[in-house]
Amino acid sequence: MSTSYIPEETTNPQPSGVPTGRSTRRKFWPLILAAALIAVVIVALVRKHKSASPAGENPLTTPNIRTATVYRGNIAEYIEALGTVTPLATVNLYSQVSGEVIAVHYIEGKIVRKGDPLIDIDPRPYEAQLQEDQGQLERDQAVLKQAEIDLARYKEAAAQDAVARQTYEDQVQTVEQDRGTVKNDLGQVEYGKVQLSYCHLVAPISGRVGLRLVDPGNVVFSGGSNPIVVITQLQPITVVFNVAEDDLNKVRSEVTHREALPVETYDRAQLKRLAIGKLLTLDNQVDTSTGTIRFRGQFDNADLALFPNQFVNARLLVQTLQDQLVIPAAAVQHNGVNAFVYVVREGSVHLQPVDEIATEGDDAAVSGLHEGDVVAVTGFDKIQDGTRIAVLNTQPAAKGASGDSEIGVVGQ
Repeated sequence: MSTSYIPEETTNPQPSGVPTGRSTRRKFWPLILAAALIAVVIVALVRKHKSASPAGENPLTTPNIRTATVYRGNIAEYIEALGTVTPLATVNLYSQVSGEVIAVHYIEGKIVRKGDPLIDIDPRPYEAQLQEDQGQLERDQAVLKQAEIDLARYKEAAAQDAVARQTYEDQVQTVEQDRGTVKNDLGQVEYGKVQLSYCHLVAPISGRVGLRLVDPGNVVFSGGSNPIVVITQLQPITVVFNVAEDDLNKVRSEVTHREALPVETYDRAQLKRLAIGKLLTLDNQVDTSTGTIRFRGQFDNADLALFPNQFVNARLLVQTLQDQLVIPAAAVQHNGVNAFVYVVREGSVHLQPVDEIATEGDDAAVSGLHEGDVVAVTGFDKIQDGTRIAVLNTQPAAKGASGDSEIGVVGQ
């Protein structure tokens, strides 16, 4: 009987459930094919997009900029300065007599008119003094009258040699002395009336009265160092502002040819116009410490928008420049001390030096351009002299405003 020999396996069998290398490769083949297909699609789209775009353009990095058209117009030339609202008159009322305050007629912070009653001080001591002075005056007037009668009698007697000449002459001098006494009494009476008038304080000007400083029952004294009422004139009111001495000649020449230069005032943020007035005058010397000269503008202040000691921004209209080349101020660039703009010609921008004559708000008057030229307003960080551009959307600019032209920048 023969027996067959079966040799044992020399390698360990694979555990159940673990894929072999060939099966693993078969499993990832679909993912590899999908990735390759996506890559092919992307390459095809990029090539199609490049074939549709003009040569040399990169639309993904082309920014848009605004342009404006140069036009002729008028532009105002202003001088701007920081100013302080200064009243034409501020009156501090002091007591001229001593006594008790018996009445306060004003309401603090309110507007008073010239002649309005303010404060009453007890007048009785001054009324009594005035009555005494008037009594003394009446007595001395009677004495004078008697002396004049005697003088007339002595004169007639002296003419008939009935009395000595010396007696007549003495009576003449007595009359003169009595007249002097009466005149002195008249002065005392007038002084008493003035003192009595000081017991009734009235407003010397129209304006706003300050906070109450005395109350009924307080005793005030003549010659006191503290005021008892303060009144500030508000209508009209002025603004004092400092102008550089370099602008003095230009302003002075305008003042000699015009009646008054307009002055505008704005709030601290220069957003709201407070009032419009006129230049009233200027100081007589330059402040050597600051190199400026003080100007004063006057305003009606009908709405009381200007408040005393308020800080404002003053704008003095020096002149209005006629028929100037005007562009947006944003179009003017500076290279050190030189000004320039970018002019759009034949699909590219070109650097053009200009002289900036005046700037008002968002507009600037320049020289060195021509009416109808198109200048760049934005995108200066993307362009330089000779940069090629592609006009994407051009709209005519309205006269006096920036245009809405959209220009794409293309690399050189």
